[in-house]
Amino acid sequence: MPTRMRYPKIPSLIAVILLATAALMPAQAQRSRQFDEAELFLELNDTDGDLGIHASIDGGPWTELQMEGPGERTLLDIVSRGRMRAQGLTQLAFESAEPPFDELAPADFFGRFPEGRYEIEGRAQDGREIESRAVLSHVLAAPPENILVSGARAAESCDAEMIPVVAPPVIIDWDPVTESHPEIGKRGRITVSRYQLFVEREGVKLSLDLPPNVTQFEVPVGVTSLGTSFKFEIIVRTSTGNNTAVESCFNVVP
Repeated sequence: MPTRMRYPKIPSLIAVILLATAALMPAQAQRSRQFDEAELFLELNDTDGDLGIHASIDGGPWTELQMEGPGERTLLDIVSRGRMRAQGLTQLAFESAEPPFDELAPADFFGRFPEGRYEIEGRAQDGREIESRAVLSHVLAAPPENILVSGARAAESCDAEMIPVVAPPVIIDWDPVTESHPEIGKRGRITVSRYQLFVEREGVKLSLDLPPNVTQFEVPVGVTSLGTSFKFEIIVRTSTGNNTAVESCFNVVP
């Protein structure tokens, strides 16, 4: 009699495949994961004329971290040792030096940190890889215009000869920013994600985030009563994370 070929039953074969797939999935998932936060962005101080690159990375614990720019060029390589390695790191935030434009022209800065995808890779304490990507943009917001302090035009900088002298309550307001910077960086569409306002005097600093549709703030009398001379800063933050900052000062009537 001819020998009969025996084939596994279809349900049994499917069950074997599913079990094999299920066994592989946890192993694959354990090979790598992403950082909880991986941001890379630029900050322009339009008043002082300088640029810097910033990063904020969170997630871990990790023992090693590396950042690569376009073309797989290594920009940062951190390896923890000894007790710090045993403890593990979970957060890293940095900002670069910001030399003035007469020392590092904007074109040279942008050439040093080109647009594109940056790889951020880490090694967790358990040996798994942590991988994330951040996209760096050269599109910067224009600086806020028509800045007023209680109706008086703000000085171009704190070094200006004429600093506004106002009586409380002090109200700082400016025009909404809707366009990219006309001179620095790349022209393009921008979306303001928020404004940041800082008011400070001799170590006392008020800081707050404002939604993109709010371009006015009344400084609390509790702050302006602390003295007569104040510095303030307005930062325009775009959806890509880039910041454009302007600084000025005002005096309060005693």
